[in-house]
Amino acid sequence: MSLEVALPMAAVRLIPHRTPMRLVDTLLSVHEGGGVTGSVLPRTSMMADGEGRLDEVVFMEMIAQSFAAYKGYLDLVEGKPAGGGFLVGVRRLEITGRAYAGDRLLTSIRTVTAFGGFAVVEGSVTRGDEIVASGIIKLWLVEDGR
Repeated sequence: MSLEVALPMAAVRLIPHRTPMRLVDTLLSVHEGGGVTGSVLPRTSMMADGEGRLDEVVFMEMIAQSFAAYKGYLDLVEGKPAGGGFLVGVRRLEITGRAYAGDRLLTSIRTVTAFGGFAVVEGSVTRGDEIVASGIIKLWLVEDGR
């Protein structure tokens, strides 16, 4: 069963993460093998220090949650319950800028490969025209009911 689903779409419909751990707000677009999400973390986020600077761990989690939103969207379109997953590895995460609570961040992801219940995903987080982080992560994908 295939279903028409309009974008942008609130990530809360697509991923299991809930506040305060949900770092992705909206799935903005989907393309072959990936997509783009948007995020604005509140000043009260536990992921920000006293000056509002986001902890660098946020960036790898944004890439992971962006893939989860993309995969959840594909599952929704197919009429299936969203599968789960776990971040199991990070390669070459490069932090090249800073981001603060209240900044509008875009995360772009692309599936490099998927095999045997795992996916390797390349992603970048941008603030305006500046890339603040990029890297490759490995995810273990869990289908619903397993």
